[in-house]
Amino acid sequence: MSDASVATALRSAASLVVIEAPAGCGKTHQGAAYARDIASSKANRLLIITHTHAACGVFAERTAGLGRHVEIRTIDSVIAQIGAAYHAGLGLPADIATWTRRTKDGHKVLAARLAQLLARYPIVASALAVRYPTIICDEHQDSSADQHAIVMALLHQGAKVRIFGDPMQHIYKDDASVGASPPCDWDTLVGQADAHADLDTPHRWSNGCGDLGNWTLSARATLKAGGRIDLTRDLPASVSVAFVENVAQHPQGYQLSDAKSVYGAEKKSNSLLILARHNHVVRACRGMFGRRLPMWEGHTRRALEVLVDAVRDANAQPGKIAAAVVAFIGAIGKGFSPSAFGNRFEQEARELCTKSSRGKTATIQELAKYIVDQPDHRGVAAMLRRLAELRASDTGFSDIAFDHHSEYWDAIRLGGFDDLEAGLAEITNRRTYSRPHPPAKAISTIHKAKGLECGGVILLGGDVKSFPEKPDARCLLYVALSRAKDRLHIVASRTTPSPLFIV
Repeated sequence: MSDASVATALRSAASLVVIEAPAGCGKTHQGAAYARDIASSKANRLLIITHTHAACGVFAERTAGLGRHVEIRTIDSVIAQIGAAYHAGLGLPADIATWTRRTKDGHKVLAARLAQLLARYPIVASALAVRYPTIICDEHQDSSADQHAIVMALLHQGAKVRIFGDPMQHIYKDDASVGASPPCDWDTLVGQADAHADLDTPHRWSNGCGDLGNWTLSARATLKAGGRIDLTRDLPASVSVAFVENVAQHPQGYQLSDAKSVYGAEKKSNSLLILARHNHVVRACRGMFGRRLPMWEGHTRRALEVLVDAVRDANAQPGKIAAAVVAFIGAIGKGFSPSAFGNRFEQEARELCTKSSRGKTATIQELAKYIVDQPDHRGVAAMLRRLAELRASDTGFSDIAFDHHSEYWDAIRLGGFDDLEAGLAEITNRRTYSRPHPPAKAISTIHKAKGLECGGVILLGGDVKSFPEKPDARCLLYVALSRAKDRLHIVASRTTPSPLFIV
């Protein structure tokens, strides 16, 4: 379908318009252009809902200058905002952000409660529809049953809803609804739409690499139909394949039998994402490049949240706080292991640094004393700051490395706040609105790369372990392949081949 037909459908009087939007086919352009038309009337207010902070950033760039007439939020933040306004009716505390973080599956539980509230009290949904008369839903295929029910509640109360989605980018698990909402099924949604259209022009590749764009759309069609992508013939010049095996002995290890093709592909690109499905492959890849290339950390800071909870629950006990610090550094880096530093560090904290020591042990005691003197998040921040200094100045600490550099420094920034929870909320808020971008070259999981694009992509782990014959693997593979604008290099296996490839 032509771009003009999609634009017409979006601007029609239809209440519900559904657009199937493969990666790189102009979804953001269409959505942003529609947003500008809606916002041109100062009486109108538009809500753009995404599922990732990366997508929020892209829409923010494309709608710059529209000010308060356009609000761009993740679906979780929209639900949290509404939940805070109606917290009493939901039976929840006013501090929704802290509650969702501390509660198991907090965002899912909140979405279920809100969906039930809107079903019981349509007047609440009606008020929200008045506030947001037009809603754009991005990547809606990733909506949970309850998230989808919330959007539909606003539709039923008069809001115009424009849904963009791609069933071939559905990479998050279909968890059972916490509430009673029916699941969000793409084909059913298309059938319910007042208007439906498909985007099919590969705009992402229009400036010089049209062959890669056409190949990517063809690969999508093959994967969607249940077929296998042929890596042995008819590849465009922009797609290269290396058949290399993972020879690591450990099940969670990743070591290529020959990494020359990967190093060569890295040198060819000034804009690059190195992608893998699994975290352990990403971390191994960082080591493979001598930690020269950073990891793209995305928005979430799970290790930091675990640290915050542990420090709060430790009740000012230095030994427990020290143990939490060791676990945190292990989660975001390497080198500060129990055998090398951690055990002694924890012991010093438990014993309140009372024993005399010398050499390396004395330096470890110095680190522990920050926590003994101030057994809270401020002591942790001071200790982490000093550890960063020692890593740069003391050869005994030079093997320590921080893979999640931003997360490490966020933990240090917490020390600037008197209240731990308020500090975490403020740091998270700053990150949300600063909308950080990946560096020019980065290593990432496929999940965190969703919504991003770059000049080149190297896909690692093209084997059965990463891409088995499962629907989510087909979607993950397509998401990975479609990030590249100019050049794609696939590292595949012939010993343990993925059933999604012909090798």
